[in-house]
Amino acid sequence: MPAPLIAPSLLAADFARLADEAAAVAGSDWLHVDVMDAHFVPNLTLGLPVVESLLKASDIPLDCHLMIDNPGRWAPGYAEAGAYNVTIHAEATDDPVAVARDIRAAGAKAGLSVKPGTPIEPYLEILRDFDTLLVMSVEPGFGGQSFIPDVLDKARAVRRLVDAGELTLVVEIDGGINADTIEAAAEAGVDCFVAGSAVYGAADPAEAVHKLRERAREASPHLH
Repeated sequence: MPAPLIAPSLLAADFARLADEAAAVAGSDWLHVDVMDAHFVPNLTLGLPVVESLLKASDIPLDCHLMIDNPGRWAPGYAEAGAYNVTIHAEATDDPVAVARDIRAAGAKAGLSVKPGTPIEPYLEILRDFDTLLVMSVEPGFGGQSFIPDVLDKARAVRRLVDAGELTLVVEIDGGINADTIEAAAEAGVDCFVAGSAVYGAADPAEAVHKLRERAREASPHLH
């Protein structure tokens, strides 16, 4: 397993300067892009045209988190555009496996995300069809919320399956990740850490990414 992956969240960036904000986190592993439709979540952010522009402006792999209804219709387009990873919500579709297959067929990794209140057990069987599990540690929709530690049980459950060789996927977490909370998440078995205000609220965002990665590496039993 590679070093801890840090994915700065553009939700905390200046939307009027997205190319510059992407450049400010040079050295990041992924760039996390929150797509919201004001239906699945009570917020509206950005969509495919902005993602297409970002792909031209940055060489950091884009990690697109689709907080949208009807992901089967929209998700493949992000993969076709060149996103590295396209994540859909378990709660937004009756057939997540079919959407994952379409995402992969279009050229991207496929991710499944679960809200804090959604149990992971019903989805363990289908995780072999995904490349990423995104555990939400806040309610999706807005940045700057406080970390919900109870969700780490989901990360631990999936980490055990990965370590046992039953699954091959990246365990990702999103919401309230900062220098204080990243250690607990790393200890629970998380591989990839989405951080918004902890990165873009720092004087030097690239240095903040480096420090978060080091803290995660030191705390993690499996990422060295």
